[in-house]
Amino acid sequence: MKLSELSPVAGSTQVGKRKGRGTGTGNGKTGGRGHKGQKARSGGKVRIGFEGGQMPLARRVPKRGFNNIFAEPLTAVNVSELEIFENGAVVDAAALIEKGVISNCKYGLKVLARGELTKKLTVKATAFSESAKAKIEQAGGKAEVV
Repeated sequence: MKLSELSPVAGSTQVGKRKGRGTGTGNGKTGGRGHKGQKARSGGKVRIGFEGGQMPLARRVPKRGFNNIFAEPLTAVNVSELEIFENGAVVDAAALIEKGVISNCKYGLKVLARGELTKKLTVKATAFSESAKAKIEQAGGKAEVV
């Protein structure tokens, strides 16, 4: 096989549409741009969020405080959801995913205190609320920060 003999697989490449090349092409005359208007003109683009001079939505909506766009949110699980585990079990993110309590745990797990816990469990998580930690230890279990 030589470099000059190489060719793409059949059907993997397509010839681009040639706009404005006659009515027979289906894209003649206005070339798919419609009649007149800003988007029909050459260089006639509008920036993202532009609403024709109307005050844009991003500026109409009230803003307050600080929104960290780089935040990595923890997956929250309540104490009541840990009841499905048998007594003495070790509960971590993998075990919760296996049981179907959570679907994924990308950045870590936080245990919250809603509900009651009656079983002695060893819970391994990134973070615990103070009251969740108290409930786990009150039931005879351990809350380990991983």
